[in-house]
Amino acid sequence: MHLLYQVASLALFSVLWPFLFVHPKLRHGIRQRLGFFGGPICPDGRGPRIWLHGASAGDLLALTPVIDGLRQRFPGCTLVVSTLTNSGQLMARQRIRGVDAVIYLPYDLPGATRRTIAAVRPDLLVLEYTEIWPGLIRAARRAGARIALTNGRFSARHLREYRWLFRLIGNPLGEIDLFLMREDVEAERALALGAPLERVWVTGNTKFDALLFSGQGPAPKAGGGVPSLDEALSGDGPLWIAGSTHEGEEALLLSAFGRLRQEQPKLRLAIAPRYIERAGKIVALAREHGFRARFRSEAPTPADVVVLDSMGELGQAYRLATLVFVGGSFTQRGGQNILEPAAAGKPVLFGPNMDNFHDSVQVLVGRGGIQVKDEEQLHRVVSDLLLRPDQMAELGAMARDAVAAVRGAGQRDVEQLARLLVERTEGHPDGRRAA
Repeated sequence: MHLLYQVASLALFSVLWPFLFVHPKLRHGIRQRLGFFGGPICPDGRGPRIWLHGASAGDLLALTPVIDGLRQRFPGCTLVVSTLTNSGQLMARQRIRGVDAVIYLPYDLPGATRRTIAAVRPDLLVLEYTEIWPGLIRAARRAGARIALTNGRFSARHLREYRWLFRLIGNPLGEIDLFLMREDVEAERALALGAPLERVWVTGNTKFDALLFSGQGPAPKAGGGVPSLDEALSGDGPLWIAGSTHEGEEALLLSAFGRLRQEQPKLRLAIAPRYIERAGKIVALAREHGFRARFRSEAPTPADVVVLDSMGELGQAYRLATLVFVGGSFTQRGGQNILEPAAAGKPVLFGPNMDNFHDSVQVLVGRGGIQVKDEEQLHRVVSDLLLRPDQMAELGAMARDAVAAVRGAGQRDVEQLARLLVERTEGHPDGRRAA
């Protein structure tokens, strides 16, 4: 069955390669994605070689508690981090400390995965969320590596598709040694898809650890004549920040903002699109709505709407907010990260579609997080909160405390991964059952 997957992957790649080579998020690192590195990735350390993969910038940030914990547990280990997107690659190089190499994830093709495994030589491969790559998993298994999934999640909406695919190509979950799931319901879905019971553990979401107090501290200084974030977002009156917005949500937000400005003339709006290449379109849209709008990177002239066209600053921007809305929740995207503004101590609003962040919703609803069903309710809630600054401060403190209360997933994951590495070193034939 795996042969069928290999043939299908090669056929699909032959059709998609022109798109992959020009796509703005995927076109860099082509040689690495094909498994060609031109030499050693990094020298051997005195401990195990561990490869951790997160698809995007946010996913990699969620891995930082695990990276820090593994470095402390195995001081001589070699840590390699991979990412799928260009933004993740940039963030990993700039913000993740303590790793020995940063690479692109190979295409899930037989040659590419085999060459990359030979170059990295991992003792342990750590995947995240639903990054189930059958070709990579098979190549790592054949090379003798142990494989773990951290922050594991499987969407209830896609269980039928997973089952169909696994019946067709063979179930890759059987090749994974350890499933570290975010919550009980995710563990039940993993079991329903065929994960062996003795390999499944519920350890929580390391993103809770990674984001704790992430909005604290001074904003980074800008260079090259670009104003600092504080300067770019300065102004009189409250600041409403809409983070990680998607296509279609900005029009809804600008409509609500227009109504709110009739009640609060000094209210300002900062929009941080999930994909910064959309920033120009959003500035134009804001101007069409009659607002003074500019980019964050421009000189800080008076503006009603500021659109962030920079990377890696959203966490610091939340620190400057009065209250926050998080996007991806009025679309079918399934939500975005609502914990980051909560960790910064801000009230957090989000829409009805949060399927991919169910555990975060459970943490925040009633504790500084407010879920709204449509634009009308969004307008009412924001309007009410702006009239109650004391309540906003209380909600922000509750949100920060809620994130602090669910710490510990990173350490639990590290303990489980360490056990797996020790069992591999000792040559246990199974090494999957808890001691």
